[in-house]
Amino acid sequence: MTAAPLVLQTPAEHPFAQFVRILGKGKRGARGLTREEAREALGLILDDKVEEAQLGAFLMLLRHKEESAEELAGFTEAVRERLQTPKIAVDLDWPSYAGKKRHLPWYLLAAKCLGGSGTRILLHGAGAHTAGRLYTEQLLELLGLPLCRDWSAVSQALDTQGVAFAPLVDWMPRLQRMIDLRNTLGLRSPIHSSVRLINPLGATCVLQSIFHPGYQAVHREGSRLLGDYAIVIKGEGGEIEVNPDAASHLYGCRNGSDWDEEWPALSPLRHVKPESLDPQHLAAVWRGDAEDVYGELAVRATMALALRALGLQRDEASAEADKRWTERNRSI
Repeated sequence: MTAAPLVLQTPAEHPFAQFVRILGKGKRGARGLTREEAREALGLILDDKVEEAQLGAFLMLLRHKEESAEELAGFTEAVRERLQTPKIAVDLDWPSYAGKKRHLPWYLLAAKCLGGSGTRILLHGAGAHTAGRLYTEQLLELLGLPLCRDWSAVSQALDTQGVAFAPLVDWMPRLQRMIDLRNTLGLRSPIHSSVRLINPLGATCVLQSIFHPGYQAVHREGSRLLGDYAIVIKGEGGEIEVNPDAASHLYGCRNGSDWDEEWPALSPLRHVKPESLDPQHLAAVWRGDAEDVYGELAVRATMALALRALGLQRDEASAEADKRWTERNRSI
C-alpha cells in the first residue's frame, strides 16, 4: 500500500507583519506608513491582535524613522474610533506626558488659575514613567486639583473647578501599556508624542508641547489633517509651559490653515536653574506665601498662551492673564 504524500503547510503570515515589513524592509525598500495604514496598524494594536515581538519592532522602527504627520493623524483616528466618551464641554485639551526635571511644573498653577476663572480644561497624562521627573498626577493632591477616574467625575470636576485630570490608563489602557514599554525598550516611542493629538472630549482647542526642534511643525500638520484647532509650542521640559527666558514660537492651525506667531522672551537674562525641585514651593507661590520671579512669569505667560488659544490677541491675552493671576482664589 503506497503511503500518502506528505503535504507541508506553509504558515499563514500574521496580519500585522505587513506593517513591520513596510517600516523595516531595508534602506531602499522601507517607507513610512500612509494615514490609512497607520490607522489600521494602531487599530490592531489597540484591539490586542498583535504579538509582543511585533509591537516592540514596530515601535522602534517608527522611532528610528521618525513619525510623519500622516502617521500621527492615522494613529489618532484609530484611537478616536475606539473611544466612547460622553458629550462634555471643554475649552482646552491639555496633554501632560513629559514631566519636569529642570524647573517646577508651573503650568499646573496656570491651569488651576484658568480653571478657577471660567476656562474648562481637561488635563490628561500617563503618570510617572521616567525616573527623575515630576509628573502632573503626583502633584494633584498638593495643589487641590481633581484626579478623575471616569468621565462622570471629569464632568463634575469641570463644572465645579474648571479643571480635571484624567489618567490615560483609565480611558485607553493599551496606549498606557505602550508608554510603559519605555523602560523595557530603552527609548520612548512615537506613542509618547501621538497621545498629544487625541483630544478625547473634542475640546475647542488642543494645546501641544513638543520639545525637540522640527517636530512642532509635524504635529501641527497632524492636527491640521484631522481638522482640529491646535497650537503647538516648544514647551519647557516638554510640558505646555512657556519658558519666559526664551522666545516662543506658536505653531497654529485652524479651519485647515496654518498660522505662526513669535512671542519674545519676558526676561533679558536667563534665570538660574534651581538646585532642587520642591513641590511645596508651588503651593506656597499659589497662596502668596512665597515669591518666584521665574515661576510667576512662566505661569502668566502660559495662561496668556491658553487665552490666545481661546481667541484673544497676544496683548489682550497677556493683560487678561495678569488680571486673573492677581485676582485668583489663593486657597487650596
